[in-house]
Amino acid sequence: MQTPIRLPGRVRLKQTLAVVIPSYRVKAHILDVIARIGPEVAMIFVVDDACPDGSGAYVGEQCRDPRVRVLRHEVNRGVGGAMMTGYRAALGAGADIIVKVDGDGQMDPALIPHIARPVLARQADYAKGNRFHSLWNVRRMPRVRLYGNAALSFMTKLSSGYWGIFDPTNGFTAIHAAALERIEFANVSERYFFETDMLINLGNARAVVADVPMEAVYADEVSNLRIRNELWPFLRTHLRELVKRIFYTYFLRDFSPATLQLLIGAIFLLFGTIYGAAEWYRSVSTGEIASTGTVMIAVLPIILGVQLLLNFLAFDMANEPKVPIQPTLTLADLFADDRAADDR
Repeated sequence: MQTPIRLPGRVRLKQTLAVVIPSYRVKAHILDVIARIGPEVAMIFVVDDACPDGSGAYVGEQCRDPRVRVLRHEVNRGVGGAMMTGYRAALGAGADIIVKVDGDGQMDPALIPHIARPVLARQADYAKGNRFHSLWNVRRMPRVRLYGNAALSFMTKLSSGYWGIFDPTNGFTAIHAAALERIEFANVSERYFFETDMLINLGNARAVVADVPMEAVYADEVSNLRIRNELWPFLRTHLRELVKRIFYTYFLRDFSPATLQLLIGAIFLLFGTIYGAAEWYRSVSTGEIASTGTVMIAVLPIILGVQLLLNFLAFDMANEPKVPIQPTLTLADLFADDRAADDR
């Protein structure tokens, strides 16, 4: 089954839109979420991630929507594991664009076409919601989530290379099949790092990512995330992925002026810092005032190092992917669509 998705202008290309709903302790909300998914969606995959409430069986018994297919895990694999199962099923069913919708009611299913629009319009390979776009919505957001997302957003910019995105833990996403096929599913985290890990893997594939403004709904849902338990793994993983990204992008895949700026800048900064600290310690220990020349030998490398690293940072920001992986529209597509319109 293919559902026609209307794009701005005269172009009307048929693309199959699927929704994946990871299901774990969302029994109170999931039927309402499914009921509010519009007719533009051709397939709905509910992944019961060994839910203790039996949400998969509940959906199978109570839901009469013919688009719904329930998939089950015998062992809990986390949101990432559930999404990988849903992604595989959607790809196997021929979906072109796959949207992730949580089953806890925080995401308005009416926004599915809005979230998927950049992918439908072939402007991006992956689109994700951004709850920080509206100042009003930010004021309504719980402070713990607000500060936590701000910190995670900065770390994700460093580790993924997507400097233009924010709210990396937002799970309302849409991805094109062409981009999804570039990802090694085994490399994607199956737990709470899933959304961020998707960005990191998409960055490795040079996919275009778009932020889409949206509002979140905070009702009586209960988050399964325990911040204290996940904080250190998040920090450790971000640091590891940052090192890997820098090595793969600027040393393995390419060697550019930015690589030299990074190397020389790091050497200058390290030398100036170590030499300055050693001379300061010697001055404090002996009571001798450091000479102007000694101070300059420490300060100049630090200044030059910082400047070179800032230049590298500017290059890295400009190096964000800009050409989508998914096939672009051609004149043949446009003429074919015009002929189809004339035939009707």
